[in-house]
Amino acid sequence: MAGYLLKNCAAVIVDDGNGPRVGRNVDVLTDGPAIRAIGEGLDKGELPVGTVAQDSAGWFVYPGLVNTHHHFFQCFVRNRADLDWTKLSVIEWLDRIYPIFSRLTEECFYHVSVTAMAELIKHGCTTAFDHQYCFPRHAGKRLIDRQFEAAELLGMRFHAGRGGNTLPKSEGSTIPDAMLETTDEFIADCARLIDAYHDAGRFGMRQVVVAPCQPVNCYRETFVESVALARDRKVRMHTHVGEGESPVIQARHGLRTVDYCAEIGFCGSDAFYAHCWELTHDELRKMAASGTGVAHCPEPVYLVGAEITDIPAMSTLGLVVGLGCDGAASNDNSNLMHCIHSAYMLQCLSASTRDHPVPPPADFLGYATTGGAALLGRGDIGRLSPGMAADLFAIDTRRMDYVGTRHDPLSLLAKVGIGTPTDMTMINGRIVWAKGEFPGSTRPGCSRKPRRRSRPWNSRSQNQKQGEPTC
Repeated sequence: MAGYLLKNCAAVIVDDGNGPRVGRNVDVLTDGPAIRAIGEGLDKGELPVGTVAQDSAGWFVYPGLVNTHHHFFQCFVRNRADLDWTKLSVIEWLDRIYPIFSRLTEECFYHVSVTAMAELIKHGCTTAFDHQYCFPRHAGKRLIDRQFEAAELLGMRFHAGRGGNTLPKSEGSTIPDAMLETTDEFIADCARLIDAYHDAGRFGMRQVVVAPCQPVNCYRETFVESVALARDRKVRMHTHVGEGESPVIQARHGLRTVDYCAEIGFCGSDAFYAHCWELTHDELRKMAASGTGVAHCPEPVYLVGAEITDIPAMSTLGLVVGLGCDGAASNDNSNLMHCIHSAYMLQCLSASTRDHPVPPPADFLGYATTGGAALLGRGDIGRLSPGMAADLFAIDTRRMDYVGTRHDPLSLLAKVGIGTPTDMTMINGRIVWAKGEFPGSTRPGCSRKPRRRSRPWNSRSQNQKQGEPTC
């Protein structure tokens, strides 16, 4: 793999492990999958054979963003007026949306993953965790396999959250029977995926997370067995916590969700929860003490959060916080860079009601980089320094959009907000997005033909009924 020399970058966010700083008018040299050097005049020294030089004057170079919570499969129901949260109660919305999801086919899961990952990459995301809990029976068990296929197509560093639901609707869940699995089915497929794909090595491009959907939609044994498998195979755990379900869990089990998960063992430095907007400070202290992290999804708060997630309290208490887009059910885009701005502005909006001050704008960039890397257990991504993965993105600030904004590159994404695609995104030392294109594309929005395809992309599944989506 050729290396790259990004010459004379206007600003580079450098972090050698002691916190981020801004390097001005410096070069970035990559060698294979890693960053080799950051400094002035690197073109005057000896460069690896095959290094490609790029004039980067005016570029602000950032560490690649790390998305810690998403639901790719929801992307084909974006911008649907008939599913507008403002016109429906939560129960009405669930009754409408889950029957749609239960009709998705294997091909839908592949193409929706390409769609979501492509949008993430275009906006600076280099590592994505997706919580895929939708497994319609007719679609089969190879849905995560197809996601890894999509990630390989685009060059995305991908952490697959193998989710699942086991509690029938008749026993209090919101899941149609067509999407239910047994605990044994769920655990067996998690184990299969770990054996087939999980790469815990440095710069690994594929990892698997054991991620039962949420306690309200699963039997207790599903979480107990998830902990046993994850700890045995040394992989991460993830689920939804603190998004309004605690009273339900307390009614069923006599404990609110945080204590329920802790009693089972679904907590610790190898576990992270999505959302957590309804949690008390005492519950946040317990999570901090156990090392359990939070994937904060700011944009869904606009639609479905009863209150704004208390990030200042989480920061003060020492919780590890990452950022996530969440699915199109509650966020109609896959732009994690925009979520940095949303997260900061939401906290400013609620500052007068908080016991703790809003963290500095630069911290919100940290949530989307080093924080996300920590949640996923990665010590090789999330910051720019020699020896770290060459995961980065660049913005050419020589545009009218950035007039008056270039004083503080660390705060730019949080305070100004960037709505346009990056000028370049690099993952594992490979440029995967540049000049408005995915290099090597053979079809619009893609880069090369997928490694394995079970059917032509527009064909129907053998078990697909007339009228079901073909994607």
